[in-house]
Amino acid sequence: MTFTDLLRYARVHRGATILAGTAVVALLSAFFGGARIALPSIGSGELTTGVPYRQELPLLSAVFLTAALDGPMSAHEAMGGSTMHRLRTAYCTVLALTVCAFSFTTEALAVGTGAGVVFVRSVLLWLGLALLSGSLLGLQLVWALPLASALLLAWYPTGWWDWTAAPAGDLLSWSAAGVSLGLGAGAVAATPWRRKSMLRRRQPPIRTEGG
Repeated sequence: MTFTDLLRYARVHRGATILAGTAVVALLSAFFGGARIALPSIGSGELTTGVPYRQELPLLSAVFLTAALDGPMSAHEAMGGSTMHRLRTAYCTVLALTVCAFSFTTEALAVGTGAGVVFVRSVLLWLGLALLSGSLLGLQLVWALPLASALLLAWYPTGWWDWTAAPAGDLLSWSAAGVSLGLGAGAVAATPWRRKSMLRRRQPPIRTEGG
C-alpha cells in the first residue's frame, strides 16, 4: 500500500468533498461558534436554553467523516480481503487526523487551545457514535445516534455528562470519547464476512462414527 493507493482510494471515496465540508464546519465554528442556539429545555425551569454553536458543530464533522465508508462499491469492499481493509482503515485514519488537525488549528486561533481540544474530542466521540449508528442502522442513518445524544445534551446542559462543555483535560469525557471510538471502529471492522468466519472457527469439528 502506497501513498498513490491512498490518493486513488480518496478520489473514489469523496475525500475532497469530505475535507471541504469539514473545513466549512471548522470555519463556521471559528467565526460564529459563540452564537447561541435557543432551544426548549426540560432540564431547568427556564423556557429556553442557549447552546453555543461550537458545542454542536463537531457533530456535523463526525457525520461527514463517515461518508468515507459509503460509496457505490461499499458492500463489495466490506467483503474484501485484508489488503482492502487495511487500505480503508488507513484512509479513514488519515482523513480523521487531517480533519482533527484543521479543526483544532482554526478553533485554537479563534478562541484558544482548550477550545480546540474540546472540539476535537467532540468530533472523535461523535465519530464513534456515527460509526456505531451506521453499523447498526445502515450508512444512511449514521446521524441517528449522534443526533439523539446531542438532543439529550441540549435538554440537560451543564451536567457532568456534557463532554461538549467539559474542560479540555476532563478525564471522564476523554474516556467516553475513547470508548465511543473503540465501539464504532469495532462495529465497522466486524463485517458480516468476518463475523461468519469467526463463527466457523469457533464451531467444533464434526466427528463421524468412524473418526
